[in-house]
Amino acid sequence: EVHLVESGGGLVQPGGSLRLSCAASGFIFSDYGMDWVRQAPGKELEWVSNIDRWGYTSSYAETVKGRFISSRDNVKNTLYLQLNSLKTEDTAMYYCQKHGIRGQGTQVTVSS
Repeated sequence: EVHLVESGGGLVQPGGSLRLSCAASGFIFSDYGMDWVRQAPGKELEWVSNIDRWGYTSSYAETVKGRFISSRDNVKNTLYLQLNSLKTEDTAMYYCQKHGIRGQGTQVTVSS
């Protein structure tokens, strides 16, 4: 059974940084590309980034490109998302996702 556990969210001021983690289990982590998605209050789920199975290639939504960096550690079965230069509009619940399966999420709130 796929199990994804996100962590690392919190309250941060605009311009600040956070590093999110996603611990994966129940499948061969290194066999799959992984996504980060987010959902702000009252809004639809938004795709944020994808990273390939080896961690060589990442792609990003235009809204976060140049500010967020996705990475992974296939030994630790963990996915990461570095959030830099955070804006108030980045406030959302952030989820890691494998083929539509998500964890419980971690809340990121950007506010002064």
